[in-house]
Amino acid sequence: MSQTYILTFSCPDRLGLVHAVSGFLLERGGNIEEAAQYNDHDTGLFFMRVQFSCDSLSAEELKAQIGTLGQTLQLQWSLHTQAQPVRTVIMVSKEGHCLNDLLFRRKSGLLPLDIRAIVSNHREFYQLAASYNVPFHHIPVTAATKEQAEAKQLEIIEAEGAELVVLARYMQILSDNMCQQLNGRAINIHHSFLPSFKGAKPYYQAHDRGVKLIGATAHYVTADLDEGPIIEQDVARVDHSRTVEDLTTLGRDTESQVLARAVKWHSEHRVLLNGHKTVIFR
Repeated sequence: MSQTYILTFSCPDRLGLVHAVSGFLLERGGNIEEAAQYNDHDTGLFFMRVQFSCDSLSAEELKAQIGTLGQTLQLQWSLHTQAQPVRTVIMVSKEGHCLNDLLFRRKSGLLPLDIRAIVSNHREFYQLAASYNVPFHHIPVTAATKEQAEAKQLEIIEAEGAELVVLARYMQILSDNMCQQLNGRAINIHHSFLPSFKGAKPYYQAHDRGVKLIGATAHYVTADLDEGPIIEQDVARVDHSRTVEDLTTLGRDTESQVLARAVKWHSEHRVLLNGHKTVIFR
C-alpha cells in the first residue's frame, strides 16, 4: 500500500533545488501531494516541506537514499510518516486550561499526537489525566530537589520516546541542561505577547502598563528564558476597565488557542527552525 511521507529540509540556496528534490522523488515513484518553499535572502538559506506518497520503497530505504542526496546538496533534513502520531509528553503545574484543551483536541482527532504521559509538580490534574487514560506522574520540585526532579522528568520523557514535550503552563524554569536535552522538541506557552512582559506575572505587568491588547506566545524552549524561536502568537483587546483577574481569564482562551495551533503545526512537521526564528508552512 502507498505510504504518505513528509520531507522537510533546509540548506544553502542554489539553483535547481526544487528540481533536484522533485526529480529524486519522481525517479522513486513518489507522487507529490503538497509542497511549500521559502528562500531567506538574509541568510542565504532555502527551506522546503514536501508531502508525497510512495509505494516502491520503505521508510528506511527512503531515508538511506535521501541521506545520499542530502550530502550532495548539504541538506539538514528529516523524513516522517504522515500517519504516525507524534509521541508527546505534557508538563503542567496548577493551571489546567491548556492541558484540558490539548487532551480534548487529541481525543477529538484534531491533533496528530500520541500523548504518552502527563508530568506535573502538583497533584491537581491526576483525575483529568485518568479520564483520558493518560499516565500521570507527580514529581514535586523545590530548589533543593530540582536536579533530581528534572532527572526523573527526563527519564520519563526518554522512556516514552517523546518527540515533543509541551509545557502547558508548567511554571518552573528549566535548567540549562534540560533545555539542551529538549532542544528543538519542547514548546512553551507564555501568557504574554513576547518580547513584552517576559518573566513572572505578565498579566500584572500588562495591567500596570494599561495595555489595550493582551496576548500569548508559543515558542520553542531555550536556555534563554522566554527568548526561544516563536511559533505562534495572538492577541485579545482589553480596555481600562479590566482588572488583572479579567485579563487572566480572557488570556486563558488565547493561550489555549495559540498553544494548540503551535502544537498542531509542529506535529504536522510544518515548522522549521531558522536560527532564532521559525519558518512555518501552514
